Amino acid sequence: MSQTPYAFSAWYRPMLARHAGEEHRTASALELFFDLCFVAAVARASSAFEHEIAAGRPGHGLLGYALVFFAIWWAWMNFTWFASAYDTDDVPYRLLTLVQITGALLMAAGATEALEHGDFTIITWGYVVMRLAMVSQWLGAAYTDRKRRRSALRYALGILALQIGWLARLALPHDGGIASFAVLAVGELAVPVWAERAVGTTWHPQHIAERYGLFTLIVLGESIMAAGLAVSTALDTHRQLGSVMAIALGGVLTVFALWWLYFAQDAPRRLRTQNTAMLWGYGHYVVFAAAAAVGAALAVNLAHVTDHGALTDVQVAATYTVPVALFITCVWLLHRRAARPSTTANVLPPMAALAILAATFTTFAVLCTGIIASLLIGTSLVVARREALRS
Repeated sequence: MSQTPYAFSAWYRPMLARHAGEEHRTASALELFFDLCFVAAVARASSAFEHEIAAGRPGHGLLGYALVFFAIWWAWMNFTWFASAYDTDDVPYRLLTLVQITGALLMAAGATEALEHGDFTIITWGYVVMRLAMVSQWLGAAYTDRKRRRSALRYALGILALQIGWLARLALPHDGGIASFAVLAVGELAVPVWAERAVGTTWHPQHIAERYGLFTLIVLGESIMAAGLAVSTALDTHRQLGSVMAIALGGVLTVFALWWLYFAQDAPRRLRTQNTAMLWGYGHYVVFAAAAAVGAALAVNLAHVTDHGALTDVQVAATYTVPVALFITCVWLLHRRAARPSTTANVLPPMAALAILAATFTTFAVLCTGIIASLLIGTSLVVARREALRS
């Protein structure tokens, strides 16, 4: 089924599985719009995370950020994989997707309250709105795609049961705490594993890789925007200009290197089987969360050199070096088996991650991180060139 522009004649199309090898499969305008609306939720979560760190509550902020970002990431991921298999682009499909976008905006509205105060009421309702729309879409797939009906019904049943659980959680004292969140989160992660065992859905490897790449671009763009706003604010104060410019340069070098590292990988080659694709998709929780945290950490480091908050120099530096090291390590782990690099190329990312963590204890941690990340890219290019010449 080809992707066609909207027409009044396309009121309804049977929700049949799209072919996994369909040519010229790219992200649709609706998917891009969906991603852009998710930017609001990512930005609010990053901003609240930054506020918690600056207020001297890094532990509380990190826990809240991990929980809030899980909800954002999981809702986005489920729509992405469903759309790769069943995007009909008819009127019901578009309306249900717009309902999910509304849920994403509700999640964005409740992100700050959830992260800073532990009140997940608004973000839970936004999440449930998104997931119930997804239940309707899976039921539509079950109605028309007889071959994969068992899988579609398992998705619908699992998602619906968990949404009842999320709403029931709100009635518990203090929302049931971390334990109830962990139980429901594990249930969410288990639904695709259970459903795909019946009959695998026909997701498109190139389309999935493109969708994840686009979301990575959006998250890295958020980091650049946050850094730009922080630098502009710092320059207005005319204080510590040397340190401000060092952090700005380090931030730019870091984001450039992370972009290069991520898109140097051949993601479709990793997406060959259901098991490897699932591990690849789940592993992007760390990739996305770490990339979004880089922007918040840049703002924290810039604020620290101009105002000196409640954290020590090492603590502030760690807010930046740790997510960068996590991003590099996770991308390396997700692709090393598929890429089959040489021994030299294989040790470069973990060595760079360790060096970045060591930079936490230097005077200019952000600048050092940017330089190390850039050296990783440069060295990798030299090694790849030499290996190409030898072969």
